[in-house]
Amino acid sequence: MDLEKILPAIIVFLTAFLIPFLLSRRKKKGDKKHKEISHLLLEIGVEFVELDEGSEQVKFRRKLSLGLKSEGIIALKKSNIDFINIISASSQYGVNYSFEYLVKSSFGIREKPLKKTKMVIKKKSPFGGEVVDVIWRGDQYLAQKLNMDYDLKHKFMQADINTFKGGILIIPEPKHGYIRIKTNYNIPSADMFYAIDTLAAHMRFGI
Repeated sequence: MDLEKILPAIIVFLTAFLIPFLLSRRKKKGDKKHKEISHLLLEIGVEFVELDEGSEQVKFRRKLSLGLKSEGIIALKKSNIDFINIISASSQYGVNYSFEYLVKSSFGIREKPLKKTKMVIKKKSPFGGEVVDVIWRGDQYLAQKLNMDYDLKHKFMQADINTFKGGILIIPEPKHGYIRIKTNYNIPSADMFYAIDTLAAHMRFGI
C-alpha cells in the first residue's frame, strides 16, 4: 500500500473526527471534576461562586498556569483560599488533572525572592506504610515556618494524606501577587480542605 496516497485521508480523518472526539471527551471529564469539587464545598459549608468563562477574573487567573488547560475556576468566600483552579495536562499516557489553590499574597518585604517549597511525606518504612511525619523543603524561611507550625502538621496528619501521592507544592507568583498551592487531582476530604486552608493562611499573612 502506498503510504503517500493514504496519508492525506488519515490526516482528514484525524482532523475531522478523532481529535474533536478526544477534545469532547476531555471536556466532559473536566466538567465532572468541576462538579465534584463544587459538591464538596457545598457539603462542608464553604461559600463559593462559579466564575463565568468569559469573565476578566478567569482570564487573569489562567495567566498563572500558562501551558496548562483550566477546566474551571471557583472563587471562594470567607476562606484563606481565593480561587480553586482545576487544571488538566495532556501527555502520551492520557490526561492528568490537578488542583491549584490560589492565594493572594503581598509577599512582605523580602531581600530574596520566595522559592518553591514542597511537602515531603515521611512513612514508617522506605517501602510504604503508616505516615509518621510531613516536612517542608525549599524556601528556607517558609519551610522553617511551616515545619514549626505543629497545629498545621497535626491537621495534615489527621487528614488522609496518603491520597496526595505527589505531595503539595507551593509555587510563588510575585509578578501577579498570588501563590499557587498545587496538589494532584484528589477530591480532598473536609479535614484535608481545612488543612490546606490553614496552609493558605501562612501564604496570605505570614510571608
